[in-house]
Amino acid sequence: MKNIAVILALLLFACVSPAQTKTPQKTASAAASDRADRLGMTCAQILQISSVDWVAKFAEKNGPDTAARAITAYGKCYDARTDGLAATLAKKGAGPQKKARTDFLEFETAVKAFTTKAIADVQPSPDATKLAYASLYEKQFRYDFYRSYQEKDPNPQLTPDENDQFGKAKNRFGELLGLLPEDQSHEVHEAFGDIVGPHPVTLPMKLVLYRYAIFLLEPPTEKPFAPPPF
Repeated sequence: MKNIAVILALLLFACVSPAQTKTPQKTASAAASDRADRLGMTCAQILQISSVDWVAKFAEKNGPDTAARAITAYGKCYDARTDGLAATLAKKGAGPQKKARTDFLEFETAVKAFTTKAIADVQPSPDATKLAYASLYEKQFRYDFYRSYQEKDPNPQLTPDENDQFGKAKNRFGELLGLLPEDQSHEVHEAFGDIVGPHPVTLPMKLVLYRYAIFLLEPPTEKPFAPPPF
């Protein structure tokens, strides 16, 4: 009986051991890949550079057609900064309460639903770089949510220049909706309304949302309405 128990134990170890050893290896490999994609820089240093300049710097090191990979690396640093800010606010007891976090999760869900609808309807279909930038916009929304608690300004207003841009952004969004077939235009407009309608959105955030919607819908052959905000 003892021999049988020993054999069973060895077989169990043989089955479990590879799975147990692969996870740390994969984690180490992923971490090494992330470090390589940061080009020897810290996340703080990377985020001091605009995403456009970072993509150019990344291409110099890794060659052309690496924009999506560069933006992904930039996005990981964005997430790390947001996570750090959220943790700091939580320690101070100054972060969002449960209801505010729940509201924001619903806001994020609405943004993702709009993104899915816009990407499905726009022609030509977005390439990998545009999709990576779309993900970066969504990361910015999360960062701005926590930053509003850091700055303790629950209702920031638009500057005169931003107010002018707000009007132009609304008009441009309407123009782009008009380029879609009527049924698709209605669906995309409704999905956008599900973001800005039921959720508490500040005016500066609403401007960013309009710019994001324009970014998704505008044809790649046209000059961008606005540069990336990061």
